[in-house]
Amino acid sequence: MPHKALAAKPLEPRDPDWEAKVRASFARQKVMALIGAELTALAPGRCEIRLPFRDDLTQQNGFFHAGITSTIVDSAGGYAGFTLMPPNTDVLTVEFKLNLLAPADGELLIAEGQVLKPGKNLIIARGEVYAVKNGSVTHCATMQQTLMTMHGKEKT
Repeated sequence: MPHKALAAKPLEPRDPDWEAKVRASFARQKVMALIGAELTALAPGRCEIRLPFRDDLTQQNGFFHAGITSTIVDSAGGYAGFTLMPPNTDVLTVEFKLNLLAPADGELLIAEGQVLKPGKNLIIARGEVYAVKNGSVTHCATMQQTLMTMHGKEKT
């Protein structure tokens, strides 16, 4: 049983329409459509994005390109943070650090974003990327990210 200090508190969205807001924002992100990424799971402080393999998303060895890997995990972390932001705001990544742990070799990439520290203006999130190949899962990247809440940014 984890110590009380280690038990995660449930994260509470500050926008009652958080899910619709996040899904609408994802739909406006043209790069996600360009590469074929899908938002596949969403909960307060969490987001999952999946990307099926396409040959045009690879580098010279046939693995998903690191830029593609970083693109989906940046969005997964960003949308995890956006679930907790109040109405009339938007999200912007301030910085992230990505460690590539193994080649992103597979028929599917799964990026999971999770909020570590919610704040009024800055949110710290982490992201993990997994490559699925022939039923085997490889942890291929890990990210830590700082997000900024952009106030007064109502979207239609």
